[in-house]
Amino acid sequence: MPRLAGKNVLVTGSSKGIGAGCVLEMAREGANVAINYFSSPGEAEKVAEQCRSFGVKTLVLQGDVASKDRVEEMIAETAAAFGSLDVFVSNAVYSDRQLMIEADLEGFRKTIDVSMWGAFYGVRAAALQMVKQGHGGSIVVISSPHAVIPIPTSMAYNMAKAAIDHMSRTAAIELVGHKIRVNVIHPGWIDTPGERKFFSEEQIQEGAKNLPWKRMGRPDEIGKAVAFVASDDADYMTGSTMTVDGGVSLPWWSNRGEGKM
Repeated sequence: MPRLAGKNVLVTGSSKGIGAGCVLEMAREGANVAINYFSSPGEAEKVAEQCRSFGVKTLVLQGDVASKDRVEEMIAETAAAFGSLDVFVSNAVYSDRQLMIEADLEGFRKTIDVSMWGAFYGVRAAALQMVKQGHGGSIVVISSPHAVIPIPTSMAYNMAKAAIDHMSRTAAIELVGHKIRVNVIHPGWIDTPGERKFFSEEQIQEGAKNLPWKRMGRPDEIGKAVAFVASDDADYMTGSTMTVDGGVSLPWWSNRGEGKM
């Protein structure tokens, strides 16, 4: 029996990249999936077609997670279409990269609005829906090593990810009495279209060789982790952070993987 059979799931920002990896793996595990996109309808429908090949129901929802009202609507639409919302995955992000003293504050604010407020709106709306249903649920927040590593030129993103880590732990303790689990995933450097915003293909390929695991991660690897955390196999897991980063968070820069300090 697939581990998510009969579960109903919404993943934000799931038309490509990590979000697409999540919905595909969860559909493979038997879940009905709602796919949220902001500006890529064709890609969202393509992901939905792949999910349907596993024999599950799909729903494609356009929406900006920075809009509280739209997030609440998407939660309600998912529950109405599938009969319930059992799993919510907060994944949608936005990021610009500039030094703090040179940053365009419009992009800085957009990063916070999407990556922090968007996550909060989703977690809150999903929790309200799950409390109303009365049979528990699972919330998974895709965060980042940026939450703990002060990577330069990424201040707004660092701030947002640090905030949602603490938000998730607080939500976990507030919702434990409702049997709603809240957990965090820290992906490493994952091979997604979004990385092409910041790096050329040559930079990506060369950079990957210098990672501890000698390669970038794949969206499906994050999807597998999310599918496990969302499933009943992880029923005793809440308020936790799972790191899936190929060793990026380790102090590997001090020895370049030579196994000694």
